[in-house]
Amino acid sequence: MSLSKTERRKRIKLRIRKKVLGTSERPRVAVFRSNKQIYAQVIDDENRKTLLSASSREKEIASADKGNKTEQAAMVGKLLASKCKQAGIEAIVFDRGGYKYHGRVKSLAEAAREGGLKF
Repeated sequence: MSLSKTERRKRIKLRIRKKVLGTSERPRVAVFRSNKQIYAQVIDDENRKTLLSASSREKEIASADKGNKTEQAAMVGKLLASKCKQAGIEAIVFDRGGYKYHGRVKSLAEAAREGGLKF
């Protein structure tokens, strides 16, 4: 029996979450990708708290309204990196959320690295 796309992604996501754990020193960056937007959260799994977030719906990115979705994902990565720097977070672990490390997810991750985050 074949799985639907969402069920398959859910299984992959659980497999990744078994291995990837965010701590207060190295929080986890969880990525969610919808058809139009992309979201990233910085999560401390030990204390079960979301420390900060960035998305393509924020004013700085949504008002710019330039570029395709991959370029918007890169803008989200840069915004996430700057927010992390302000919060004093330098090192993270990356949770791709069951998506392939390709396209928008890869663009977000590389832009966050360029912004100074260490994976």
